[in-house]
Amino acid sequence: MLGYARISAAIPACRVADLDHNHHESLKLWKQAEEEGSSLVVFPELGLSAYTCRDLFLDRHLQEEVVTSLLKLAAEGRNFKSAAVFGLPLRVGGALFNVAAFVQGGKVLGVVPKAYLPNYREFEEVRWFRPGTELAPGGFVQLGGEAVPFGMDLLFSAGGDFVVGLEICEDFWVHVPPHTAAVSAGATVIANLSASNFVIGKAELRRMLARSASDRGKCAYLYVAAGPGESSTDLAFDADAFVYENGTELASSRRFSRESQLFSCDIDLELLQHERLQTTSFGDCAREHRRPFRVLQFVANLNPPGFRRTVNPHPFLPRDPTTLATRCWEMFEIQTNALATRMRAAGSPRLILGLSGGLDSTQAALVAAQALDLLGRPRSELFCITMPGLGTTAGTRSNAEQLALALGATFQEISVSESTRMILSDIHHPAAAATVAELLQKLRENPKFGDISLENTQARLRTLLLMTLANAVGGLVVGTGDLSEKALGWCTYSGDHISMYDVNAGIPKTLMQFVVRWVAAERCAQWSKGDPAALQQVLGAILETPISPELLPADVDGKIAQLTEGAIGPYELHDFFLYYLVRQGARPGRILDLAQVAFGGRYPLVELKKWLSLFYRRFFQNQFKRSCATDGPKVGMVALSPRGDWWMPSDAVVRGWLEAVAAYGAQ
Repeated sequence: MLGYARISAAIPACRVADLDHNHHESLKLWKQAEEEGSSLVVFPELGLSAYTCRDLFLDRHLQEEVVTSLLKLAAEGRNFKSAAVFGLPLRVGGALFNVAAFVQGGKVLGVVPKAYLPNYREFEEVRWFRPGTELAPGGFVQLGGEAVPFGMDLLFSAGGDFVVGLEICEDFWVHVPPHTAAVSAGATVIANLSASNFVIGKAELRRMLARSASDRGKCAYLYVAAGPGESSTDLAFDADAFVYENGTELASSRRFSRESQLFSCDIDLELLQHERLQTTSFGDCAREHRRPFRVLQFVANLNPPGFRRTVNPHPFLPRDPTTLATRCWEMFEIQTNALATRMRAAGSPRLILGLSGGLDSTQAALVAAQALDLLGRPRSELFCITMPGLGTTAGTRSNAEQLALALGATFQEISVSESTRMILSDIHHPAAAATVAELLQKLRENPKFGDISLENTQARLRTLLLMTLANAVGGLVVGTGDLSEKALGWCTYSGDHISMYDVNAGIPKTLMQFVVRWVAAERCAQWSKGDPAALQQVLGAILETPISPELLPADVDGKIAQLTEGAIGPYELHDFFLYYLVRQGARPGRILDLAQVAFGGRYPLVELKKWLSLFYRRFFQNQFKRSCATDGPKVGMVALSPRGDWWMPSDAVVRGWLEAVAAYGAQ
């Protein structure tokens, strides 16, 4: 897939000072990485000799033989397409350095020394090595009769966005690590050759540091620790290796494995560059701390075969149940606290909510009830108004009333059917009739009469009623529309598009049901107000109700006839498209590539293209609605507020995106 680079972590089962064995194991893993289509494979610190050689590092024989091993490996891998980074002790003049050697095409392209040497607790590296910090930029070392760039001022570039920086073990742990300068100079992948003996709790600390480094550096961080075979005289090693990308762990090794192992994953280079472009403070900081680097070229495949990466079909939903529960709690707290703050600023108004019995208005009702609790106000100050129209079914109407009563809210029903009939008659609509019953009969006999004007009349009447009631009782109209609907423009301009505070504005449709489910499981039982048992029961019923605007008459059996996803496509696809468009700036071809992987053939390509085209059309055409969107709290990394997160002209032309979707797969 274009825009990715495959990288590998290799952990050979070493033997201390057994250079032939270590050479053999390293070559075997390099060959495996080559077979897997990797562009870069990284080995542990001092892996060619083993990290625990101690005073043997000062032995002339070991010093010479390890260089021989390195050059032999380079020669043996001269036809490999993948580059490899090996760790070894290297004597340069009268000093010994702990180094990482970057190898490809039969040559050592460059050598980077360890900057900071630990000399505390169990570490004693100053006994043998000199720190790389004492080297002047622009240096070289003689290897195999050639002058090879040597120093801390080296980066390795495959062109485009694939730029590799190297650091070694302790460099990772200091408060100003070398990789900060490397990412400032353009490195998108940092490889850390480590030995790192294991003690209790260290694995978690390594990951915390790597997650932070990759997130702050907008980069991938590949960490490889030493594995089985290192001396057990005083230490133990756990074969820990992992890759983080932009704060997310992509892959890891089997810790404490006794065998040699290698794993590979694909790094999203386009994502990393998008993050850097979007996060302007990254560029400011990079310019402030940039220092000169020599950039050495290597060759890489930026369209690796297959795909070594998991793509979540629901990117807004964490896979881990514990994390998902935490996210639901955080979102609910954001919503309720934001609404409470707005209420206090507005003079503590009552809350007015149009309650349909659907998912979004249900979540808004739960948020409103909790906000009143936070302010010590009675829930009777939540006015839940159900406004049945031409398509309202008995089930949703009942759910709305039961929900309001279970919450302890004030409930009222105001039908918009007769008002709708009157307006349709006033404009001489084809469905105009003398009674609501006649109007419904006309719509069933002539479905074409159920046009957008008939639908939007009901939505605008509902908003008019809510706003008028708010004026009458001193209330604040709480909006219910979610993030997915705002992306698609699935709302009526000057209808449900308008409210006085929009609590659901940052929650995508695919996540909404999980937040409601979390409230049902975690909050209802704690609430002393209302009827917790009845509330849990009605929330279960609402979660089972199909998504529908209910603006057209039900079928002859009284069931919902107008299903939203039948008209605009599956919300899980639209949320997927929205995430990759807004969060990652992905082009149409990449979105389709990822969708095919994520959904595993559940949607044929022709269907993916159909719904992506519809998504683009609606997203572009409905920016004018978002440009005047109501205030509402941001809850996640994807938001569409015109005041902060998404600034887009309302008259942008979508043609180029649609052409790209149409052309996809033609080759």
